[in-house]
Amino acid sequence: MRRIIERALDGERLRAGDGHALLRAQGPDLTALVAAAAELNLRARPHRRVTYSRKIFLPLTNLCRDRCGYCTFVKGPRQRGAHTMTPDEVLAVAREGARLGCKEALVSLGDHPELRHPELLATLRDFGGYRSTPEYVAAMCRLVLEETGLLPHTNCGTLSSDEFAMLAPWNASMGIMLESASPRLLEKGGPHHGSFTKAPELRIQTLENAAHAGMAMTTGILIGIGETPEERVNALLVIRDIHERCGNIQEIIIQNFRAKSDTRMKRADEPDTIDMLRTQAIARLLLGPSMNIQSPPNLNADGYQTYLMAGINDWGGISPLTKDFINPEAAWPAIAKLRAMTANAGYELRERLALYPEYVSEGRWPVSPAVRRRIDAFADDDGFVKPTLERW
Repeated sequence: MRRIIERALDGERLRAGDGHALLRAQGPDLTALVAAAAELNLRARPHRRVTYSRKIFLPLTNLCRDRCGYCTFVKGPRQRGAHTMTPDEVLAVAREGARLGCKEALVSLGDHPELRHPELLATLRDFGGYRSTPEYVAAMCRLVLEETGLLPHTNCGTLSSDEFAMLAPWNASMGIMLESASPRLLEKGGPHHGSFTKAPELRIQTLENAAHAGMAMTTGILIGIGETPEERVNALLVIRDIHERCGNIQEIIIQNFRAKSDTRMKRADEPDTIDMLRTQAIARLLLGPSMNIQSPPNLNADGYQTYLMAGINDWGGISPLTKDFINPEAAWPAIAKLRAMTANAGYELRERLALYPEYVSEGRWPVSPAVRRRIDAFADDDGFVKPTLERW
């Protein structure tokens, strides 16, 4: 195991068997693994900066064609809490977010809900003659960008090339979680049973479609939903392969499952902090120094500071206005507290945009003229939010 760690530190590209071996790290081996991950991270970021994005969360609709075993966000059209935001509601939240210093509008919703709930099409027609959910999403992204200046980042599931073409002019970046590369999880009794779009090949195709559309993407894995440790490593290697072929993965999220009382998986065990540290460190060794690796702090309020020891470099989106609608029980940390916790671990917290600093400053990935104008207004020469625009 120590030889594998040394090879990673020497810049060698690790393979699946190496990652599987690192899964067994405990005691001194785990300490060495975590230390190596932190060292690799600092090789690419000697400035010791850790980033976050000040955002609003727009749950455009909580209807969806899937039924994942761990999801509390999705509702049926006649279920209590079902809602599709109107354009006026979207604009009201976006304007308040802009007033509070937010720069990102995270647009999140179910995957093509009209395919399961055709009655949604009548709602979309009433909103302005929209013929599909992606068409409505594109219109709302344009509305937010043009009326408030917030940069949209959309997560709306699997998308075709034509759908990306609609959305790309109005988004700084987009995302789709791979979650797992194991089709086994779609079997009866599994977390993805009844969730057509969680088939790995569809999500991989979406990431490839994004590259063809010139869209920088966030993706990642969700750990603790029933995958084996080896399947976690395999999913990370699938993402690495996509990035090596397409070059458009700007960020990888290592996210821990949280059990919800109103889901099929309400009694499932949650990953602990050690499990997260081991997975984060392995991700850093497999993916290399330059990849941005994020873990959300609100899903481990008591232990997230230790994540910095395992080589992550980003906290994700933090909102001063809206809750985490996917994990509503888990409040965002106050940005002042997050800054203090980051500093106590020896790092500086900096605000970024929905597009990562290196993608901004190096022009690594194209954006539309409308998005570029807002990025240029927000960003300094290094691609971070201008200090004068940060809300401390």
